[in-house]
Amino acid sequence: MGSYTQARHKLPAPVWENNSKGGWITLFDGKTLNGWHLFNHIGPPNNWTVEDRAMVCLGYNGPSGAGDLVTDRSFENFELVWQWKVDKGSNSGVFYHVVEGPKYKRPSETAPEYQLIDDIGYPGKLEEWQKTGADYAMYNPAENKILNPAGTWNTSRIIFNKGKVEYWLNGKLTVKFKAWDKEWQEKKAAEKWKDFPDYGMAKTGLIGLQDHKSKTYFKDIRIREL
Repeated sequence: MGSYTQARHKLPAPVWENNSKGGWITLFDGKTLNGWHLFNHIGPPNNWTVEDRAMVCLGYNGPSGAGDLVTDRSFENFELVWQWKVDKGSNSGVFYHVVEGPKYKRPSETAPEYQLIDDIGYPGKLEEWQKTGADYAMYNPAENKILNPAGTWNTSRIIFNKGKVEYWLNGKLTVKFKAWDKEWQEKKAAEKWKDFPDYGMAKTGLIGLQDHKSKTYFKDIRIREL
């Protein structure tokens, strides 16, 4: 894989459903990985493929973050909707406001994460902030969430509008918070991100799909700018 510091690769743009503000944009055409690239790298990803109109993470065995996939285009305020499923025991997530550059090793250093995981079959004890629908390591998901089991499709949604954030799972609100307010700042300072000053601070950035070295499937990925 080439370095981000080299010339960026040129790929055909994804298929836009509606390129005007407020219209839905298709981020995955169901056939190719056009419009996406590996975080901080150039060249085609060898750990992602397309199967049955789904984008599939095969699981990269290299350094953490090196297999994460990000969009070529940045977004600021948006509504993002996608369908996903995980194999038994798998772990993944969706990032937003990802910032690339030589000072960062992985998207999680800058980007909040909507957690995706097999809550039931994961081979290890999970804290609430590690479970599906959480704002990873920040806000726990609602207890009344509806999560379909491993191997079956779920529908998720992120709404980010001028710092007002909502996460949805199968029609149920799982998380609601205000980015950058006093509570958010206190959580960041007290928890996992206290040593990552740039975490969650960007107001615009890339959408990212996590490779946590396990198989995960994504399809029908759409976004509209707010």
